[in-house]
Amino acid sequence: MLKRRRFKQQLTLQDRLSAWVKRVREQASKLPPGPERDALLKKARQADVANHLNDWVKSPGLQPPE
Repeated sequence: MLKRRRFKQQLTLQDRLSAWVKRVREQASKLPPGPERDALLKKARQADVANHLNDWVKSPGLQPPE
């Protein structure tokens, strides 16, 4: 059986997502309006929402369900 190579991430998921969103938005800004640009912006929005959800989940004000 093959061994899986593992490594420890240097940056948090939130940092990696933020950097990726920034790169994708820059790429999209260089494209003309159209479906390819829309797809990139949609992926960037989804990653941004994931970041906000992560912030919300980790917030101290979040209460467990009763």
